[in-house]
Amino acid sequence: MKMVCLADVYAALSYYHDHFEEIRKQMQDDAAFAQEMQEQTPSLVKEKLSQQHDRQD
Repeated sequence: MKMVCLADVYAALSYYHDHFEEIRKQMQDDAAFAQEMQEQTPSLVKEKLSQQHDRQD
């Protein structure tokens, strides 16, 4: 099992601290993209469940 050394943890925290705004912006952009894709792409699962529900009625 590979362990993460303390220096790697500090390096990651340092990078996050130095690039916080860029990271936050990327996260917001990614969330907006995911929301847009959800709105544009119908859910196949919801469609199948709806069809099953319609057949039961």
